[in-house]
Amino acid sequence: MRLKTIVAVLGVGAVVACAPVQSGGPTDSGADEKTGQLRVWLFDEVNRGPKEGVVKEAISEFQAAHSGVTVDVQYIQVSSRAERFKAAFSDPKSAPDVAEFGNTDLAGYVSAGGFSELDLGSWSESQDLVPTILDTAKVDGKTYGVPWFVGVRALYYRTDVFNELGLKPPATLDEIATTAREIRQKKPELIGISAGGKYLFAALPFIWANGGEIAKQDGGKFTAAIDSAEAKAGVAKYTELIKDDICPPATCAGNGGDASVEAFRAGKAAMTIGGDFNRKSVDASAAAGKYGVVPLPGKTKGSIAPAFAGGNLLGVMKGTQRKTLANEFTQLLASKKYQQKMYTAMGNLPTFGDVQKQVSDSDKFLEPFTKTLQSGTKFVPVTPAWAKIEAQTVVPTMLQEIVTGAKNVDTATADAAKTMNAAFTS
Repeated sequence: MRLKTIVAVLGVGAVVACAPVQSGGPTDSGADEKTGQLRVWLFDEVNRGPKEGVVKEAISEFQAAHSGVTVDVQYIQVSSRAERFKAAFSDPKSAPDVAEFGNTDLAGYVSAGGFSELDLGSWSESQDLVPTILDTAKVDGKTYGVPWFVGVRALYYRTDVFNELGLKPPATLDEIATTAREIRQKKPELIGISAGGKYLFAALPFIWANGGEIAKQDGGKFTAAIDSAEAKAGVAKYTELIKDDICPPATCAGNGGDASVEAFRAGKAAMTIGGDFNRKSVDASAAAGKYGVVPLPGKTKGSIAPAFAGGNLLGVMKGTQRKTLANEFTQLLASKKYQQKMYTAMGNLPTFGDVQKQVSDSDKFLEPFTKTLQSGTKFVPVTPAWAKIEAQTVVPTMLQEIVTGAKNVDTATADAAKTMNAAFTS
């Protein structure tokens, strides 16, 4: 879910909510043909050309090394992915052998029996995958995908505004509200920080940095934890940003990630929480040449708030007749060589620690994002119930209830926890 499309696609299920995929899933065929056509599904992009160019290069390399093998790639729409995968799980004849999918969709797809467990032990490059990113490809400790790219968010700020007012970027979570409030007081035409009542992935770091969790797992069962004291502290800290003296609820309560970043692009906000994938759009905006990025700070100076690790995976379908070829092509396309090429072509942040260092050393813009990844990221509950919770917009609804004054933090989080637990136990 592409975090150049992760705002548009996100890791993808994390922004585009969809109903859980229900299917018995294909059975393991036991076949392992070494020739013939390998079918691959990849996500379409607004600007697919550069991605397609890299993929074609990988196909040429793969076909040259495998006599009698052809690779056929179909580019599918993200918006219709749930229906496409559900049909594929039910009918292996129409299914691909290899597919790209969002990391928040993983638990539902595995529950539906759609993807094979992967053994990456014999793939030497796998040892350099960032562990917290690899965790987004696991369900119950088993790996079902290879992380193809990752996207995280950091704090964008207007350097011209900060210089004019003699301000430094916030060094702690508490300083974000303080700094934003001061900016709006001195420059009332600006939003102190563009936040949003529907911006789940901006709110989560505040919860995690305060020691809270969305849910906790015990014995394979999830229980909501959004109403814990720690989580409520983070919710309160985030919703403090959506006030008249920082980001007025009338303007900001209904905003998600796209709208929050758009206000910054339009020159209407002094700060926002945006992703590495937002860079090109900001560089083509009113904020171009007048902004900087720092990691979203944690509770103490020098710390970094845990960010949500969005991104897409490559996986092998359980019903494939060409297991070895499917695994080999997955490892090639997800390899360091082709992740580097995808970064150059599309700006996709690699999932290997050493490749991340290479690209950040050559492009200082990436440093806040790679530092965020290195400091440790977190993820949504890995359970098929999460798709239902997303579809019900449980957390965004909770945030909006608080910022509009419909409910206080205690009541809103308690109600959200009740709805989550109903989903976890259904």
